[in-house]
Amino acid sequence: DGARLAVISGCHDCHTPGYAQSGGQVDPARSLVGDGVGFRGPWGTTYPANLRITLSKMSETEFADYAKSFQTRPPMPWFNVHAWTEDEARSFYLYVKSLGELGPAAPEFVPPGAEPKSPFIVFAPPQMPGQ
Repeated sequence: DGARLAVISGCHDCHTPGYAQSGGQVDPARSLVGDGVGFRGPWGTTYPANLRITLSKMSETEFADYAKSFQTRPPMPWFNVHAWTEDEARSFYLYVKSLGELGPAAPEFVPPGAEPKSPFIVFAPPQMPGQ
């Protein structure tokens, strides 16, 4: 089902604040609301989106199609979502829609060279000497 898929696909790892620190406990009130801690790399600084908001703008069928085709910036592994079956995408959609209030949006993308106004994790491999 969608709740299990959110765990085994790693959705909560980034999109649910405090998930890793809690040892994988899912707080339904915070589940998939995005996070204000960004990931900074050569692409700029990205933030885990509030999936409740993202999916609120789509029908179940629209999300099933979106799950097969979307692409986004690192570190989101969008290519893994492409591997979901249509039934899995629909199940995930129904799970997210069942979670309740949408909550606030995550911070906006910060382009390369601009300074983020919220905490971030540097997510880029160091340059090795001679490269």
